[in-house]
Amino acid sequence: MSKRGQFGHYLSGGIVAMLMVCGAARAEENTIKIGILHSLSGTMAISETTLKDAMLMLIDEQNKKGGVLGRKLEAVVVDPASNWPLFAEKARDLLGKDKVAAVFGCWTSVSRKSVLPVFKELDGLLFYPVQYEGQESERNVFYTGAAPNQQAIPAVDYLMSQEGVKRWVLAGTDYVYPQTTNKILQAYLQSKGVAKDDIMVNYTPFGQSDWQTIVSDIKKFGSAGKKTAVISTINGDANVPFYKELANQGIKAEDIPVVAFSVGEEELAGLDTGPLVGHLTAWNYFQSVDTPANAQFIKTWRAFTKNDKRVTNDPMEAHYIGFNMWVKAVEKAGTTDPDAVIDAIVGVSVPNLSGSYSTMMPNHHITKPVLIGEIQADGQMQTVWQSSGLVVGDEWSDYLPDSKDLIADWRKPLSCGNFNVATGKCGGQGTN
Repeated sequence: MSKRGQFGHYLSGGIVAMLMVCGAARAEENTIKIGILHSLSGTMAISETTLKDAMLMLIDEQNKKGGVLGRKLEAVVVDPASNWPLFAEKARDLLGKDKVAAVFGCWTSVSRKSVLPVFKELDGLLFYPVQYEGQESERNVFYTGAAPNQQAIPAVDYLMSQEGVKRWVLAGTDYVYPQTTNKILQAYLQSKGVAKDDIMVNYTPFGQSDWQTIVSDIKKFGSAGKKTAVISTINGDANVPFYKELANQGIKAEDIPVVAFSVGEEELAGLDTGPLVGHLTAWNYFQSVDTPANAQFIKTWRAFTKNDKRVTNDPMEAHYIGFNMWVKAVEKAGTTDPDAVIDAIVGVSVPNLSGSYSTMMPNHHITKPVLIGEIQADGQMQTVWQSSGLVVGDEWSDYLPDSKDLIADWRKPLSCGNFNVATGKCGGQGTN
């Protein structure tokens, strides 16, 4: 072969190789990246790992339908390791380096608070799937978990009306969600005539393992001759020794019922549920909900995880709702551009797993049914009460003086996270 022929051969081979690389790069560029920001290690892994798996399933199912806007979705999974500052670092990487179109993640409010400045600065989208304390509405965040009026307040009302509870133990992990939720509950209980002496508040660190003294104090508080209940905002793996100690000290549901806001089917799967039977949980979804949509969801979940024993839970349904809302908003906007999606998503309705439709409201919270369930021996919940319809998430509590006049509406021209209806002005917190 002549030198010219050899040159042409090398040149053509180089062009082919270059085209293959460019084609692969274009294929990668053509995917829509979705960030998954959940703890896969540390104290919160007991709750968050399953949400990572749920998101992978939802992305896989959407890709089987052709993706979004004709493009496949690509999951980018990171592990913030139950380390709250690390959440912010990982969020910055997802938005700045990986260029994800949206992030689905966080569990604790302290992790959410950690990432908020990053999402505002880089104009990213966060779908947050867990019940929280309210007192917040951000332009870049969509709150698909319950606000206090969609979980905590109805649970208290149920215990008052159905169980005749007069004394209240507010037991929580020592961070912003339990503290603020309990502040709201204290104000609410006192508005209902409950004396301060009939409210006991206790906080413990993440991962608390020694509950003997605390449970003894609860038992003593409940021995005053008035029906007593525990409102539990204990998060993560501390729930395991807490419930064990309740059983050790002979506290039964008929004596001092516990209603938990952060214990679901996933957490119960790791417990000896025998001593917990009869205690309560308050959520917006249970695996035991009997609807065709839920049956299909459970079937798909178990097929995806290749495990017939994997359970579903409320935050999984919140991701299911939030993800489908994002898909619908992107298709409506014709782009994944965050500003366009923010404008398009308000008013979007998608099926939930309870047989109705949840809607994204102007305050970036969604409509949800409220369910109270009794823990069964198999770790499932039997619904003992359900709201008559869907409840709109209230971002600012009506029971705290600093927030009773505030609303959020992210539609233009108001576009405000804390508009004061009394003064007619938009404040600083929660605005963008």
